[in-house]
Amino acid sequence: MGFSFAPPSYPLNVVNDVNKNKNKLCMIRSLPSSSLVSLQFSSLPIKTDQNKKITSEPQNCNSSSSASPSYSQENTVGIIGGVSVLTTLIFLEKFVLWSSRDKYDTVPFIVCSDPTSPSSREYISNTNDGRPPSGLDQVRMVENLRGKRLFLEEGGARCIVMPCHISHAWYGEISLGSKQPFLHMAECVALELKEARFRPLEAGSGVKVGVIATDATLMAGFYQEKLQDQGFEVVLPDKSTMEHAIYPAINSLKRKDMKGALNLLRIAIQLLLVKSVNIVILASHELQCLLPHDDPLAKKCIDPMDALARSAVRWAKSAKDTREI
Repeated sequence: MGFSFAPPSYPLNVVNDVNKNKNKLCMIRSLPSSSLVSLQFSSLPIKTDQNKKITSEPQNCNSSSSASPSYSQENTVGIIGGVSVLTTLIFLEKFVLWSSRDKYDTVPFIVCSDPTSPSSREYISNTNDGRPPSGLDQVRMVENLRGKRLFLEEGGARCIVMPCHISHAWYGEISLGSKQPFLHMAECVALELKEARFRPLEAGSGVKVGVIATDATLMAGFYQEKLQDQGFEVVLPDKSTMEHAIYPAINSLKRKDMKGALNLLRIAIQLLLVKSVNIVILASHELQCLLPHDDPLAKKCIDPMDALARSAVRWAKSAKDTREI
């Protein structure tokens, strides 16, 4: 099923601090799985612009055609949905909230999300508590994601984003041949941290950045690569932390034990902070949004999805400003 979401036509009560709303965004975690079906609104792609004009047409998310783009705004962002609908919805909330700051017109966007595709079902069913999935057909996964990218580009997207950590393991293959900017989530967060100009917390060492993620993401190595490209020292959880804090936290979430999951996540963060890291990247869909905005540890963490959303909004505003010159 291919579909797109339109930005809401009503004003958003979020202007000053998006982080204050992140717990509201993640409340749907507690919904039973049967309720998530209602989130799949339509099998028709919906495209919307800043004037709230909507057009719909039947088209498959993984199909491609030689037709001219049906959407012509120069600052349109194309969003490749993650392997779960929930992850895609959370990113959309972040993207719309960031784009609505400072009374700026909502950035036009197109979303291609197909959680019923074989590759998505296969990945989710083969993933065990964040460990690398076994028996995953990576060729089919890449073909599916590349098809979504082509769908968005042919629909008029002028910049592509992919709010899914593990999908970035195949970023090179998915982006191959694209003539549009394709933002890399790990690079976006690395560049933001570089601009923050942290100072080392330990004499004789560089600035250290911790990364909390599942084994599948850590083994792919793209967060380590992008951070090291910006001169950071990368600190990862050790085996004991993975086995006794991170995996149990994910298991607690599956049991709807939010308090237990939060306590375990706090432990994992603290174990990295005692190693003199300046900030911790929470690069895990399973663990995002757990920390309350007023938790002291939240100030020591960054969500790559926020960095990706901010980067996409900056690109869109720049593209619009360039067009208007």
